[in-house]
Amino acid sequence: MKPILIQGGRIIDPSQGIDKAGDLLIAEGKISKLGKVPPPKTNYDILPAEGLIVCPGFIDLHCHLRQPGFEEKETIATGTQAAARGGFTTICCMPNTNPPLDNPATIDYVKSTAAAEGMVQVLPVGCVSKGRKGKRLTEMDKLASAGVIAYSDDGRPVTSSHLMRQALKSSHTLGLPVINHCEDIALTKGGQMNEGTISTRLGLRGIPAVAEETMVARDIALAQLTGGWLHIAHVSTRNSVDLIRQAKKKGIAVTAEVTPHHLTLTEEIVISYNTNAKVKPPLRTRRDINALIHGLNDNTIDVIATDHAPHTEADKRRQFNLAPFGISGLETALGSLMGLVHDKQLALPTLIAKLTFEPAKIIGNQHGKLGTLAVGAGADVTLLDPNMEWVVNTKDFVSKGRNTPLAGSVLKGKVMATIFQGKLVYKDDSITVKES
Repeated sequence: MKPILIQGGRIIDPSQGIDKAGDLLIAEGKISKLGKVPPPKTNYDILPAEGLIVCPGFIDLHCHLRQPGFEEKETIATGTQAAARGGFTTICCMPNTNPPLDNPATIDYVKSTAAAEGMVQVLPVGCVSKGRKGKRLTEMDKLASAGVIAYSDDGRPVTSSHLMRQALKSSHTLGLPVINHCEDIALTKGGQMNEGTISTRLGLRGIPAVAEETMVARDIALAQLTGGWLHIAHVSTRNSVDLIRQAKKKGIAVTAEVTPHHLTLTEEIVISYNTNAKVKPPLRTRRDINALIHGLNDNTIDVIATDHAPHTEADKRRQFNLAPFGISGLETALGSLMGLVHDKQLALPTLIAKLTFEPAKIIGNQHGKLGTLAVGAGADVTLLDPNMEWVVNTKDFVSKGRNTPLAGSVLKGKVMATIFQGKLVYKDDSITVKES
């Protein structure tokens, strides 16, 4: 593996409070030098970075790789290729596979497949309950030993308060979070989009904001009772943000995430019955988006996670009420989020922190030193052009999931190169690597 010298970029590393122009030297798969770097004495590759941002590789706490069981939607190979294109060097895959990730054998399968076929690091999330059926806890200690970074019955909320209490008690002992999909299913049955005037006009059954908020409130109360670590997935409403903010002020162990689509798209995009905009929780209102952005800026919401949910084109071509929920998001995440930076709603260092250092804190150091450009850390690096405009063409996606409402949109901000453990795993065609 030849050393790589990244020359002349703006280095932003929130883990070290760095935001300055400089070079970055990668040698033997690790960060070797940062700042003003003299050329190495051995042969090396030069990656020009003038006009580019150089930052730690992105980390996605919440994505769906579909393997095992749903390989027609995505595989570990295609999903990690899409991650590399999106600037992600570590992704955490959810357990709603077939069979589900509820035992060490399935965890080992994902890890071994990722090691053999993956382009970036894959960290599994284990199930809370056996078979994701919400009745009996998994052997959470054995899943922890197998290498899970959290527990979730993703896509299915833990409806039993007793089971959630048990899970949170175990999470306190194990030091790993329980990620809950906060949804009161009694309030959302048959729901297709955000409940409001638009759902009424379209004749689609609505999903009310309170269905999320009642579950958020319950889980916060149980986290306070048990001392367990609660992580709230894909927050989408302003009242949920307020509940999380109040919980943090009380010292309750709660962290939270928000997706790019909930930060940038409103329910209005559903007016054309676009099934690629059908997602759960649903796209909400402009007031909700403003609250979510405020929650990022005041650290009520800890991280941005894609909830990458690939589906086949045939699935999404169905009638709206029959189409599955989910948006394919790994390859468009940075481009869509940069709109918040250009509109001055979010500072670029804050955005990078929410994609790198903050999710790394939740994962911890047991899987390597992540989310940093510190000397000696594994060389996971993303280069991005904050001003490059590009058109979302789903035919160019490497993910099997082309289900995005952003198809045809012009985005401003693009990942130009991704380095994983010192290896260049993605490079935009406009970048030329020079040899010394």
